[in-house]
Amino acid sequence: MPANTSGSQRAIEASLGRLYANQSRLPRLPVPSLASTLAKYSRSLEPLLSAEDLARSKSIIEAFGESNEAKELQRRLEARAADPGCANWLEEWWNDLSYMGYRDPVIPYVSYHYSFNDDPECRRPNQRAAKLILGALSFRNMIVDGSLEPEKAKSDVLCSHSYNFMFNACRIPGKPSDHCRTASYDHETIVVIRNNQLFSLDFSPGGVQLTMGEIERVLDRIVAIADSRAAVPVGILTADNRDSWTENRKLLIESSPANAQVLDEIESSAFVVSLEKDAPVTREEFSHAIWHGNGRSRWFDKPCQFVVTDSARAGFNGEHSMMDGTPTLRLVEYVIGFKPLPEQLNASAKSRAGQRIDDWFRELNFVTPPAVVSAVKKAEAVFGAGVAKQHLKVLNFAAFGKEEIKRLGCSPDAFIQMVIQLAYTRLHKAARPTYESSMTRKYLHGRTETCRSVTNESVAWCRAMADASISAEERVRLFKQALAKHTQLTREAVDGQGVDRHLLGLRMLIRPGERKPEIFRDPAYAYSSHWYLSTSQISSENFTSYGWSEVSPKGYGIAYNIRKESLLIHITCMRNEFGLNSDYLAAHFETAALDVRNMILSAAGRQK
Repeated sequence: MPANTSGSQRAIEASLGRLYANQSRLPRLPVPSLASTLAKYSRSLEPLLSAEDLARSKSIIEAFGESNEAKELQRRLEARAADPGCANWLEEWWNDLSYMGYRDPVIPYVSYHYSFNDDPECRRPNQRAAKLILGALSFRNMIVDGSLEPEKAKSDVLCSHSYNFMFNACRIPGKPSDHCRTASYDHETIVVIRNNQLFSLDFSPGGVQLTMGEIERVLDRIVAIADSRAAVPVGILTADNRDSWTENRKLLIESSPANAQVLDEIESSAFVVSLEKDAPVTREEFSHAIWHGNGRSRWFDKPCQFVVTDSARAGFNGEHSMMDGTPTLRLVEYVIGFKPLPEQLNASAKSRAGQRIDDWFRELNFVTPPAVVSAVKKAEAVFGAGVAKQHLKVLNFAAFGKEEIKRLGCSPDAFIQMVIQLAYTRLHKAARPTYESSMTRKYLHGRTETCRSVTNESVAWCRAMADASISAEERVRLFKQALAKHTQLTREAVDGQGVDRHLLGLRMLIRPGERKPEIFRDPAYAYSSHWYLSTSQISSENFTSYGWSEVSPKGYGIAYNIRKESLLIHITCMRNEFGLNSDYLAAHFETAALDVRNMILSAAGRQK
């Protein structure tokens, strides 16, 4: 199934303003040379395998590089990349394998969250929600009218393609793969969910956008209605296994024509706002509340879902399939900083003459026969089991942040990656495959590439940190080598010169009936891309936490926010038989970070 089934693709990139003005000039994602990728892949295995296994894998890699089958697969990939009708040789494969074809529930295994700092100007929950809605609509208006500038990373203009899937979009379940539906921006509604019940709010009745005060009054009315009764929590179905949700979506539609209309309202709406009854206190409670809550008052297939609790705390839940974190980070930073103009606060009575609050929203009521109720109960069990396994820790590391790391002469991202390696090695007594997401959006329809963070240099430094006989000066020298290597790998990944996406492309072009090359049957290939640590970073002063789940039952998910004077580290793992512990890893991170700073300062002091 294609990633987008709206026949016109909204024609946005061809017709609308500044955001898409550079699309036709963006370079295509390159295909690295076969020799370069195989050499990098071989080096990446060196710190991960035993001498015997490494020798065997290197022999396999060398033989593959010299084979006709490798040259033919490379030829096919280069031909695919050169096809004028193919915007990005990786896009279709990546979207399907990593997202649309993935069958586990999107919560907790795909979606991510941002938990916002409190807003001292908004003490009432619906006031907070109204302000967030107004900010999100302002951002959406800039996309619709074409006035939003494209993003840049240093001197590179970034691809804006993913903005197609920010508003009025929805992931739709299907077999064997889901797809993304985009609807016209003429759908000027948002969906509000409270106490398991859904409401469609017209944010521009009569062609005039509601003010913040009007939105708050509508939300007050919706809360009063929703809290006065109970409803079957149909939204929980979006938290089920994707095949189950596919069947249950069909069941909903077959149960009543009204259900098809409700689904259309939800899927075509601009975005979702969930008004939760929670009042989280700790960072962990807050993260859970924004990430998934109790699952009943959500629609997890929407790419943009704002969440506000009864304690006026707020955040954002993002469905990851068509859009990575950088566009939504830009969105929520704008929304958090949005300052309504005086005329956006309250409308005059004259401008709304003859209109009532109840005219601005309507209830979206599903017909729920026994078969639907049964499906909901099963989805509740799946959701409950999945969320219960998540062991989450949010570390607010207040000792230092970005500015101090720079004063120490280090790249903040590379510094934290090495601290993660040291913390994990100390806790689990080994270095294991680690993924860091690197953005490739300087290429047309680019998304991400893998930076393989475990290197010979990182392992040598971690070993030195455990050897009391090694001086601080020697440890710093090894540390600097590890930083330099990591920075090199990151730059290569950003340039589309990593290992993993290229090998995936070659593997995907093996035709039916052709023997899979030994390089892909070698256990080292599966092991080295089994992410025991899945990591990614942002930099924002506006969040209490941000994060997502681990990608392996044997691994951790580590989301880190590099702030000026502190670091926020969000760690997840499963409660299972593999003995992982997010609290322990957080404690080791804290100790490791302090040890690294002390190491650098100690060595510098001795050199004076």
